[in-house]
Amino acid sequence: MSIQINYKNIDLKKPSTNLVLFVDENFNINGLKKHITSSEFSYVSDLLKNSDLKKNLLFFEVNSKKTIFLVSIKKDLKTSDIENLGAKFHGYINYDKKNDYLLNSDTINSKIENFVGHFLHGLKLKSYEFNIYKSKKSKRLISINVTGNKNKTSVQNQLRFKALEEGTFFARDLVSEPGNILHPDEYAKRLSSLKKHGLKINIYDEKKLKKLGMNALLGVGQGSIRGTYLVTMEWNGLKNNSKPLAFVGKGVCFDTGGISLKPAKFMEDMTYDMAGSAAVVGLMKNLALRKAKINAVGVVGLVENMPGGNAQRPGDIVKSYSGKTIEILNTDAEGRLVLADALTFTEKKFKPRFMVDLATLTGAIIVSLGSEYAGLFSNDDKLSKQLLDVGEKVDEKLWRMPLHKNFDKLINSKNADMQNINYVGGAGSTTAAQFLQRFILNKTPWAHLDIAGMAFSKYGGALNSGGATGYGVRLLNQLIEEHYE
Repeated sequence: MSIQINYKNIDLKKPSTNLVLFVDENFNINGLKKHITSSEFSYVSDLLKNSDLKKNLLFFEVNSKKTIFLVSIKKDLKTSDIENLGAKFHGYINYDKKNDYLLNSDTINSKIENFVGHFLHGLKLKSYEFNIYKSKKSKRLISINVTGNKNKTSVQNQLRFKALEEGTFFARDLVSEPGNILHPDEYAKRLSSLKKHGLKINIYDEKKLKKLGMNALLGVGQGSIRGTYLVTMEWNGLKNNSKPLAFVGKGVCFDTGGISLKPAKFMEDMTYDMAGSAAVVGLMKNLALRKAKINAVGVVGLVENMPGGNAQRPGDIVKSYSGKTIEILNTDAEGRLVLADALTFTEKKFKPRFMVDLATLTGAIIVSLGSEYAGLFSNDDKLSKQLLDVGEKVDEKLWRMPLHKNFDKLINSKNADMQNINYVGGAGSTTAAQFLQRFILNKTPWAHLDIAGMAFSKYGGALNSGGATGYGVRLLNQLIEEHYE
C-alpha cells in the first residue's frame, strides 16, 4: 500500500467522496451541516445516539460508495496525540478498503499549529511496510485529498514533514535489511550515495583505521570476512565555522556475539544491532532534505561481529584510539568498543557543541525500561533536560539513568586501563555507559541513548506496524528544531 497526499479543493457533497471530518470530544456535528447533505446529517445524527462516544474515531457508511469518518478532537491534545490519531485512522483505511478520501481542514477547531500536518504525518509513519523481498506486493494506492481554507499546512511544512518521514523510513529500511544484504561493505556504499543530497561523506576503511589506531573498533570486526568502517556525514547548513552538533551511532550489522557466542534462539533479531547508526543516518538525511539551518555531523562505526579463526578472543587487550587500553572479557560486549573509538574521534576531529550517541547497547536496559523508554545517560543536565522534554513531545520517550564514579571500579582491569564488562554482575547498562564516558576526553557535553528496547517492535506501536521503528530520528530532529536551529 502506498499513500499519496494532495492539497486541492473538491466538492464535499459528492455521493462517492469518502469524508474525513473533525468534531469536538462530544461528537457534536452541528458544525458539519454545510459540509454534508441534509440526509447524511440526519443519518449520522441517528447513528450517533447509539455509538460509543468514548472512542476518538467513528465511521459511518452512508451508502455503498461513501463513508464519513468523524475524528474527535479532545481538549488538551498534544502534537503526539494528533499523530497517534492519524496512525489510528490508517487502521480504519485498511478496514474500509476504499482508495480515495477527502479530509476537510475547515472542520478542525484547534489552536495547535500544523494540525493537519501532524495528523497526516502519523498516518504516513504508520503506513510503512518493508516488503521488498516479497514476491507479491500490494498495489493499492490510497489518495488523500486535503481541502479547506482553514488550518492549511504551508508548503514549507509539507516539505518538513516529508523530509522527516523519508529520514525515518530510511532508518527503518536499514534496520530491516537482512545481514546477508546489509553487511558493512554494502552499508558504506549506501552511505556514499547520500552525497547527492548535499552531505559530505568520508569513509575510513580498515587501512585508514589501522593508521589512526582505532583498534577497539577493528577488533570487533576481525573475525568477519567483511570490512570494518568508520563513516562521517557532515551537513553544513550555516555555511560558517560554528561548532557542529554531533551524533554517533553503533553500526553492528550482525552480532553473533563473536567467540562469546549468543544463544541461537532469537539471534536472527541481531540484524537490528545497527539501529543506533540507522537513526544517525536517517537524521542526517532528514537534515539535508529539509535544508536545516545548522551544522551537524553524523559518525557511525560499521562492523560485523563474527566468530572465526581470526576473531577477537576473551582476554585480548587492545589499545583504543584514545590511547587507553581495554581488556576484552566478553566479545559480545562489542558495541561499547565500536563507540569508544567513534566518540573520541568525533570529539577530537570535529570539536562539537555536544555529542549524542545511540546504540542498541545492552539487554539490561530492556529489563529496566522495557519498550516504553530508552535509557538516557549523560554528563550534562541541560542536554539531558532538552532530550527528555522533546522525547515527550514526539512520543519517543527517555528515562534518565545514573552515572557515578563509584561504578568505575566495576570496570577497572588488573591487566589494562579498563575491561569491557562488569564481571561482578548488575548495573549492566550503567557500567556500559560509564565505560563510554571514559572516552569523552575534553568534557564535551554528551548523552548516551541505549535504545535496545525501542529500535524494534515485534507487535507494532502507535506509529509503526511492527518491525523497525526508526526510533531516534524524530527525537533528535525535534531537539535540533526546538533548541539549536
